[in-house]
Amino acid sequence: MRQAAHRIDAVTPVERDRAVDALRAFAILGVVLGHWLVTALVADGGTLRTASPLQHMPWLAPISWVFQTLAVFFLVGGHVATRGHASARSRGTAYRHWLAARLSRLFRPVAAVLALWTVAAVALLLAGAEFETVRALVKLALSPMWFLVVFAALTAATPLLARLNPLWPLAVVLHVDLLRFGLGGPSWLGWVNVAAGWLVPYTLGAAWTRGELDRRRAAWTLLVGGAAATAALVAWAGYPASMVGVPGATVSNLNPPTLAAVTFGLAQCGLALLLRGRLRHAMRRPSAWAVVAFVNLSAMTIFLWHQTALMATTATGLLAGHLPGLHTRPDDLTWVAARLAWLPVFVLALAVCWTAFRHHEQGGHRRAARPGPRGSRSRSRVVRVQRAPGGERSGGARRV
Repeated sequence: MRQAAHRIDAVTPVERDRAVDALRAFAILGVVLGHWLVTALVADGGTLRTASPLQHMPWLAPISWVFQTLAVFFLVGGHVATRGHASARSRGTAYRHWLAARLSRLFRPVAAVLALWTVAAVALLLAGAEFETVRALVKLALSPMWFLVVFAALTAATPLLARLNPLWPLAVVLHVDLLRFGLGGPSWLGWVNVAAGWLVPYTLGAAWTRGELDRRRAAWTLLVGGAAATAALVAWAGYPASMVGVPGATVSNLNPPTLAAVTFGLAQCGLALLLRGRLRHAMRRPSAWAVVAFVNLSAMTIFLWHQTALMATTATGLLAGHLPGLHTRPDDLTWVAARLAWLPVFVLALAVCWTAFRHHEQGGHRRAARPGPRGSRSRSRVVRVQRAPGGERSGGARRV
C-alpha cells in the first residue's frame, strides 16, 4: 500500500492544487458520516420507519454543524466547473461537449442505483412487505438524487454564473424567508431557495476562480460574518439549531434551505478557504494524498450507495432481532454509543457496494471519450488538474 501511495503521488502533476480534492473528499465523507449518525430505521412491529436522534435529543444539534458539508461541495463544484469551462473554451471545446462530459460522469452511476431499487421495491411489495416500510427504504435510498439534480442544473448554467456576485442569490434567500416567515407568505415560496440557496456557495466558487477570495481577509469575513449571522438567526429569529432536517420539526433548515443554512454555509466556505494552505501541506504525504485521490475517484459511488449500505446492514441485522443502535429508538446516549460501534459495519457494507458498482463510475472515466475541438476523440480525464497558486498551467490532466 505504501508503494501504491508513492506511485500515485509520483504521477500527480506538481501544479495540481490538492487542497481542492481534499475539500471535496471532506465534503463527501461529511455527508456520509452525518447520514449514518443521524438516520435511524426503527423496527416497529413489522414496519421500519425513519427516526433521528436529533428528534429526541435536540442538544445534539452541534453534530449537524460538523457533518452538514454540502456548502463546501458546492463551493468546490463552482470553482472546478468555472475553471473547467474556461479551460475548455481556451482549447476550443464546444459547450455542449464540455457539459455532456461533466454530466455523464455525474449521472452514469445513477442508473445502477435506480435499477437496483426499482427491482428491490417491487420484490419487497410482492413478498408482502408493508408499503410504509418500502416507501421509507426507497425514500432514503433515492434521497441523494435531489442533490445531483440541483448540482447538474448549476453546472449547466456555469457560463451564466461565472461572474454572478454571490450577494444576488443571498438577497433572494433573504427575501424569500422574510416573505414566508415574517409576512406569512405561502410555504411553497421556500422552494425558490433550493436554487438560490445553493447558488451562494457555487458562485463563491466562481469568485474563487476569479481570484477574489485569495486574500485571507475574505475568508475570515465569510467565516466570522456567516457564523455571527447564523447564531443571531437561531437565537433571535426562531430558526432551528440543527442544520439538517429533523422528523416532526415544523421548520427544516435544509429542506428547503433557509437563510440560516445559507449563512452557516458561508461560514463553512470561509473556514474551507482558510484551511487551503494547511491542506496543501498535508497532501504532500503520499498516504494522505492516496486516500483523497481514491475518495475523489469514487465520490459518486460512495455518495449514492452509502444509504443502501446502512439499510442493507439494518435489514440483515433483523435476522438477529432488534439490535441496539440499529433498530431501537434513538432517544438516549446508549443508542449513540451503539451507533458509533456500527460505523465500521456500515463501512464494510459500503465497501461491498463499491466493489460491485464502482465500474459504473470509474469504468466510465477510463473508457469515455470526449470530442476534441476538431472532432477528434480523446480519453476522458480521471483526475483533473487544478492550478495551485503560482502554477503556470490552467488545465490539463494526468491519469492517477
